[in-house]
Amino acid sequence: MFENLADIQEKLDELEQLLSDAQLISDQKKYQQVVRDHSRVSKLNTLYQKYRRIENDIAGNKELLHDDAADAELHELAQLERAELKEKKKGLEQDIRRLLLPRDPNDDKNIFLEIRAGTGGDEAALFAANLFRMYSRYAETRNWKVEVMSSNPIGIGGFKEIIALISGDSVYSRLKYESGVHRVQRVPETETQGRIHTSAVTVAIIPEADEVDLHIEPNELKFDVYRSSGPGGQSVNTTDSAVRVTHLPTGLVVTCQDEKSQHKNKAKALQVLRARLLDKIEQEHHDAVSENRKSQVGTGDRSERIRTYNFPQGRVTDHRINLTLYKLDQVMAGLLDDIIDPLETHYQTEALKAC
Repeated sequence: MFENLADIQEKLDELEQLLSDAQLISDQKKYQQVVRDHSRVSKLNTLYQKYRRIENDIAGNKELLHDDAADAELHELAQLERAELKEKKKGLEQDIRRLLLPRDPNDDKNIFLEIRAGTGGDEAALFAANLFRMYSRYAETRNWKVEVMSSNPIGIGGFKEIIALISGDSVYSRLKYESGVHRVQRVPETETQGRIHTSAVTVAIIPEADEVDLHIEPNELKFDVYRSSGPGGQSVNTTDSAVRVTHLPTGLVVTCQDEKSQHKNKAKALQVLRARLLDKIEQEHHDAVSENRKSQVGTGDRSERIRTYNFPQGRVTDHRINLTLYKLDQVMAGLLDDIIDPLETHYQTEALKAC
């Protein structure tokens, strides 16, 4: 088992030699890829060496069990050790298999976070703002950068829609399970009789598309400019700075009006459009090759209700893995690892079963 890992130390040495090459640092994209490869191979090497030691210990234990000269007490200790060694070996095999799983090609990418208010009117828009703060605070804990690309605020502090670019180390790998319908159950501030309302917000996680990922012909795009609406500073609502870009072949439309500059709004709108187009192509590909797309890692159905936030009970429930935590305040404050880590383990386990 794991015969291909026999030369793992050699591979690790090669990567360490690459990292010591001063010329590599000048190519930051390649350098970051080598750093990620080194981290993965280093973890594999550590686990594989532990696995080899366990195998040697099991072989020694087997010899002791078949040694007729050993006394009964020694045999009993060997039996106990054998069960413990087998359990450790099983755990190491699982850990190694996870690291050997094919990586999602988008895992290292930045993402566009798209949050839209669904059923529930103003309460849904307020919760959309709550979710945006939650993800922004989570990004802070991981030293990621959050840049708002487009927003459609309402006067009481909520958002009908907000789109943000989150950039940093392996953002997609951590947030790819967040796509879907997020349901909130709480008493709205405008509710005078204390009744609990249920509202819904949709979240989409879309990997950022590089120039090389997708080529768009200029004649496939239609641009419209108009005056920004809603709250804004000097010149935002008085000049034609807002931009609407339409991809004619697919009908996809992206608008951006947050910047005072028409040029900046156009650049942001194109950045979002490129990511949506690539995401649309990838989703269509997954649909074509798999009838059970929902079970694939990172490609959940965005119309699926994935999570409920129940404020009266201080509870958050992820319905995909039947996980319930009574720490809603911490989750809304951006402490999401207690949800994301179990989700990652679940989908990796499902992927292992499919191997």
